Amino acid sequence: MKKWISLFALLLFLSGCSLLEDVNNTLDYVNEATDYVNEANQFANDVPALAEQAASDPNVLANLEEQLQMMQEEIQEFNALNPPGIAEDIHQTIEGYNQTIEAAIDSSLEKIEQGQFQLNELMDSELMQTFQNLQNTLNQLEQLGN
Repeated sequence: MKKWISLFALLLFLSGCSLLEDVNNTLDYVNEATDYVNEANQFANDVPALAEQAASDPNVLANLEEQLQMMQEEIQEFNALNPPGIAEDIHQTIEGYNQTIEAAIDSSLEKIEQGQFQLNELMDSELMQTFQNLQNTLNQLEQLGN
């Protein structure tokens, strides 16, 4: 009988550890995703002024290009995250936004390399609206963290 009680207690302990691990993974993901969305929001706030300066100053254009490339790296790092099951839907939503952002960044980088960068094309693209949509996912992330 003691063996059964010990075995039962061990199983309870192990299942509790698994549950705790799931909670920790979810919280880790929420923190990483929140950091990413905040970084993307900061990028979206900085890019218009930088792009406006780059339109008239070729030295700033190199900085804009670097910022666009860094954002692409951030996107790729986020997309490589392995979300816990509870966060798969929100992760897919953010990945969808990331595809739109990457396409706009790719187009802008191509135009910069060709010497055809136009401020209005960057600002009129879906880029800024997509960043706003991405920012709106913060509420969903906060609910996962609670």
